[in-house]
Amino acid sequence: MSYSVAVRALCEFTAKVGDLDLRFTPSPSAQEGIVGHRTVASRRSPHYQNEVALEGEYQQLKVRGRADGYDPDTNRLEEVKTYRGDLDAQPANHRQLHWAQVKVYGWLMCQKLGLTEINLALVYFDIVGEGETLLNQHFKAVELEPFFNQQCALFLGWAEQEMQHRQARNSVAHHLGFPHAEFRAGQRVLAESVYKAVSTGRCLMAQAPTGIGKTIGTIFPLLKALVPQQLDKIFFLTAKTPGRKLALDAAQVLYANNQDVSLRVLELVARDKACEHLDKACHGDSCPLAKGFYDRLPAARTAASKVRLLDQRNLRDVALAHNVCPYYLSQEMARWADLVVADYNYYFDFGAMLFGLAQLNQWRVAVLVDEAHNLVERARAMYSASLDQYRLKTLRDTAPEALKKPLQRLNREWNALHKDQIAPYQAYTARPEKLLQALSLCASTMGDYFNDHPEALSGDLQAFYFEALQFSKVAELFNEHFIFDISKRQFSTKRSSSTLCLRNVVPAEFIRPRLTAARSSVLFSATLSPRHYYADLLGLPADTAWIDVESPFKAEQLHVRIVDEISTRFAHRSASLEPIVELIADQFAKQPGNYLAFFSSFDYLQQVAQLLAGQYPHIALWQQSRGMAEAERQAFLEQFTQHSQGVGFAVLGGAFGEGIDLPGSRLIGAFIATLGLPQLNPVNEQMKLRMGAIFGAGYDYTYLYPGIQKVVQAAGRVIRSQHDRGVVMLIDDRFGEPRVRQLLPGWWEVS
Repeated sequence: MSYSVAVRALCEFTAKVGDLDLRFTPSPSAQEGIVGHRTVASRRSPHYQNEVALEGEYQQLKVRGRADGYDPDTNRLEEVKTYRGDLDAQPANHRQLHWAQVKVYGWLMCQKLGLTEINLALVYFDIVGEGETLLNQHFKAVELEPFFNQQCALFLGWAEQEMQHRQARNSVAHHLGFPHAEFRAGQRVLAESVYKAVSTGRCLMAQAPTGIGKTIGTIFPLLKALVPQQLDKIFFLTAKTPGRKLALDAAQVLYANNQDVSLRVLELVARDKACEHLDKACHGDSCPLAKGFYDRLPAARTAASKVRLLDQRNLRDVALAHNVCPYYLSQEMARWADLVVADYNYYFDFGAMLFGLAQLNQWRVAVLVDEAHNLVERARAMYSASLDQYRLKTLRDTAPEALKKPLQRLNREWNALHKDQIAPYQAYTARPEKLLQALSLCASTMGDYFNDHPEALSGDLQAFYFEALQFSKVAELFNEHFIFDISKRQFSTKRSSSTLCLRNVVPAEFIRPRLTAARSSVLFSATLSPRHYYADLLGLPADTAWIDVESPFKAEQLHVRIVDEISTRFAHRSASLEPIVELIADQFAKQPGNYLAFFSSFDYLQQVAQLLAGQYPHIALWQQSRGMAEAERQAFLEQFTQHSQGVGFAVLGGAFGEGIDLPGSRLIGAFIATLGLPQLNPVNEQMKLRMGAIFGAGYDYTYLYPGIQKVVQAAGRVIRSQHDRGVVMLIDDRFGEPRVRQLLPGWWEVS
C-alpha cells in the first residue's frame, strides 16, 4: 500500500520549525496570488513552462505537486510567492519552509528531465509595487537527492502510521453496523439516497422531517461509502452550535455500539472560542503558546491522533498538555481527521480552510450540509462586505502619522459619494471606482505599516484594515448578483456619516464550485421547499438529485389550526393583542402544558406577554430577551420540563425557532403569530427588485419563501417523535391564502 502526499503538505510537516508567527500577514488574496503568478510568468522567456506537474517516490511514499515555473533556457525552476509589505520582516522559518519546497521540486525536476544540476529560485513578488526579489541558488542533483530523501524519511514514520490507521478505519467502516436496532420511518430512505448520491458522484437535496434522525441517517451511509468510493474525509457542516453537538453525539453513538471504530472525529470551533489568550497576538513574542509552537507540534499531533473524539474539550486538554495553541492544533488535525464537524464558513467562505486543504491535497471528500435552508443567508453574509464611515473618522484622529494621509483621502472620496445621495438609503448599479482606488491605497499603506510595526496589529485599526481588505475583495467580484448601497445618517445640518455595503444577493456562483468539488454534497433540512428557490440561490448542479422523505408522523398527531380572524400586520398589531392573549389562555385552560409562542419582533412579543401576565397571572411565562448568551439560552430551555406548565415567548427565526429538541410533554404546542416575512425596509425592497430581475419572482424569493420556512421550522419543534402529540396555531389571515397553504408540509391536516 502506498501513501500519496503533496509537496507543500510534506514540507509543512517536515520543515516548519520555531514560533507560530502571523505578523507577516495577511497574505495576498487567492485572486491577487493568481495575478501575481501570471505577471511573473509574462516576464519570462517564450519557452517558460507554467505549472509543471512533478512526482516521485521514496519507498512506499508518493510525492506529487506542481512547480510554479521552469525556464529551460536558464535551467531554472522557480517557486513564486506573492506578498505585501516589507520582505525583510518575513520570519526566518517562513523562508526556510519555502526553500524546502523548491528543493523538493528541484529534485523531482532533475529526475523528470534527467538533469545532473539545476538552478533553484525563490521569487518574491510584491503585489503592490509589482517588483520581484529573486533568490537564486545552484544545486547539483546529488545534493538535492539526499535532501528529498531526508524529508521523506522524516514523514515516512507518520505516513506508515496513517496507512495503518486508514486500513483499520476502512476495515471497520466496511463491517460497520447501524447503531440502532432498526431504522426509523423515513431514515432508511434518507440513508439509501445519500449512499446512492455518493456512489454516483452527484449532489443531493434531501427534505426530511424533523425527528427521523437525519444526522446519523446521513453520516452512517457515508461511512459505509468510505471504502467503495475511496473517500479521504467527510465534512459535516452546520450553521449553529446545536448542529455540531448533534453530529458529535452521533459519533459517540457509533463508538458506543462499535467498540472497534477507529474513526478520528474532529470538532472545529471559531478562533475566539478556542483562544486561551484573547489579549495576546499570535506570535512568539506575545503568546506563550505560539512560542516554539512548531517545535512542540509533532508530540502534540501524535497525542491528538490517538484521541478518537477530538471535540473542543478533548483537543484543548491535549494542546495544553503540550503547551501549544488549541486553535492551531485543531487546524493541524483537520489534515488527519476522518470526520470533521465544523461551521459552514470552514468550507464555503472565501479563504475556507477545509476547502483549501481538500484542493491542495486532492482529497476525495463527501460534504454534508446540515439545516441547509440556513446556507442562503449565511453565504450572502460571507460574500458581502461593509464599511462604516464613523469608524473611519474616529481612526483618523488616533491613527499613526504614516496612515493619516491615506485615511483622509479615503474619507474625501467617501464624502464625494454623498453628492448623489438623495434619500437616507440608496442603491447603485455600479461600483464606487474612485473610492475603491483610495481604499486599495489605504489598505496597502496599512499593510506596510503593520509589517513595520507588528505591535499595532490589534484593536480598531486592525479591524478596519481587515474590513477594507474584505471590501476590496468583494468589489473585485461585483456583478448583477450584488447590490452596492449607501445608508446615510445625519447627525446635524453639517455632520453626517454613512455605511457602504457591497451586498451579495445570489451566492450561487461561489457555492456551486464548492459543492461540485466534492465527490458528493448532500444538503438536508426539514424545509427545502420550494426546491427551485434553493437550487437557484445555491447554484446546485442541473443533475442534483432530490428526495422529499415521507413524514413518519400521522396527521392526527398534530392539530394545525389557521386563526384567520386575526391579522398580525404591523398596522393591525395593537388590535391583535387582546385576541391573541385570549387564544393562548383558552388553549392553556383546555390543555395545560408547555407551549412556545412565536412573534415577529421583541416589541410585539413583550406587548402580548405583558397583557397575558396582567390578565392571567396564574400562567407561567418565560421570555426570550435580546442578545441572550449561550448559558441564558440553555436556562430558558431548561424551564420546559416534563412536569412544568407555561408559555415561552420567542422571536420567530431566532435561537428557539429551530435546532432545539423538547420531546414529549416538554412541548405540546406552538402559537405562531406572524407569517415570518422579512421586515419591509429599503434593503429588502431592493433585494426584491434584483430577485425579480433575475428570477421573475421578487416577492416570493425575498419575502414569502424565507418567511414560511421559518414558520415550518418553528412548528417542527412540537412533534419530535412518533409518540408526541400537539397543536400548532397559525395566527394570521394570510395563512388561508392558497399559495401560502401549498408551502406548508403535505402531511399536515389544516383546519
